[in-house]
Amino acid sequence: MQKDAQGLPMTVASAEAAAGYDRTLEGFLLYRADASQRLKAALKLDPESPMLVMLKGTFAMLAANSAFAPAAVEAAARAGQLAERGTARERAHAAALAAWAEGDMARALAAWTGIMAEHPHDLLALRLHHYNAFWRGRADMMLAAVNGVLPHWGPDQPGYHNVLACQAFANEECGNYLVGESAGRAAVGINPADLWATHAVAHVMEMQGRRGEGIAWTSGLEQHWEGGNNLTHHLWWHRALFHYERGEHDQVLALYDRNFRNLESQVTMAMPDLAIDMQNAISMLYRLRLQGVDGGARWAELADKAEARIGDCQQGFNLPHFMMALVVTGRFGAAERMLEAVRDYARSHNGGNAAIIGQYALPICEAVLRHGRGDFAGAVAAMRPALGGMHALGGSHAQQDVLEQFFLDAAMQAGLEEDARLLLERVAGRHPVPPARRAGYRKAAASILH
Repeated sequence: MQKDAQGLPMTVASAEAAAGYDRTLEGFLLYRADASQRLKAALKLDPESPMLVMLKGTFAMLAANSAFAPAAVEAAARAGQLAERGTARERAHAAALAAWAEGDMARALAAWTGIMAEHPHDLLALRLHHYNAFWRGRADMMLAAVNGVLPHWGPDQPGYHNVLACQAFANEECGNYLVGESAGRAAVGINPADLWATHAVAHVMEMQGRRGEGIAWTSGLEQHWEGGNNLTHHLWWHRALFHYERGEHDQVLALYDRNFRNLESQVTMAMPDLAIDMQNAISMLYRLRLQGVDGGARWAELADKAEARIGDCQQGFNLPHFMMALVVTGRFGAAERMLEAVRDYARSHNGGNAAIIGQYALPICEAVLRHGRGDFAGAVAAMRPALGGMHALGGSHAQQDVLEQFFLDAAMQAGLEEDARLLLERVAGRHPVPPARRAGYRKAAASILH
């Protein structure tokens, strides 16, 4: 039986096809734009390898678009059939994909956890668990997973920097900044093109208010981003966030147009409504809007794409962003349709995702719509119950920040000082940089906190 680069047995027709799997996995782990092309080439070498078929479904799910879920369901079923003559690990991967495609994340996360317990060198299981725990707001699970496999890894093993990158981001999201930065820098030292490690260190610098360092860190590594996928956009978004905090709005908009929302770039044109790109763009324009900076015509193309995604509730964190684009552009009819679609999804679907959508995404979307219509007190009332648990929608502290700034703005405009104080105190407890030193909170902090 052939083995992958980490020494794990896999059912595959030839050494060449196994090498194709390794090359595809490397492309996925390093966020390369040609990862799908690598997979197609590998599948030509062996279209019946369970792991290769499973990767096809995995790539469909990573788009966070419900339109691609049927392809993932089909791939999971096919991988499961093929794995019947394969290994227990391959069958477990097929089962995890099936659960993910069906929206049963508890079962999927448990399956990846089981794989890692038996096979701590399975980088795919680690990264898929890491990704999905993140998008469920479970940084604790991210950290437990990477800490569980780390003792089995060392610098002499291929792919070690990928484990360090996961260690870095999991620790950052758990507030362990020294460990997170150290692990991220070590990963970048091994492979400067490890975008996830670069990203983790940028998060540490954002959380600690190290804005000049953050700009230097990301710009200094940009030479290694050639061939990267949409994560390069997110890295540029992080650089823009440092400039935003320094009040350098022209720089933010320049990075928007030239880098993280460049509509003419090949990466953007390949998937112009990719979830993370939409989040980057909408959240940055909304932050600027709260600072009195008009995003102008940039909003229209985002609203067009958001309107086309009405009814897509696969990823809860997308929904408040889509609603922001619709409301800012005055598409209140579309916003009402979206709200009803979200409400219907929460009522008519079973499982954890529907419950999370109903408890958190729905009230935040309602709040955004009320805010857009000038009902600021109504926006506060709608969103207040969601504040304590909205991390379950996923997104990092840096990404969730736009929702907190939104609530603060609604409270201030409604004259609800106690709600504004609640939000400021909540932020002060979660973020090491005090509100008075942060762009989205400074003005309110000066008038309320003493």
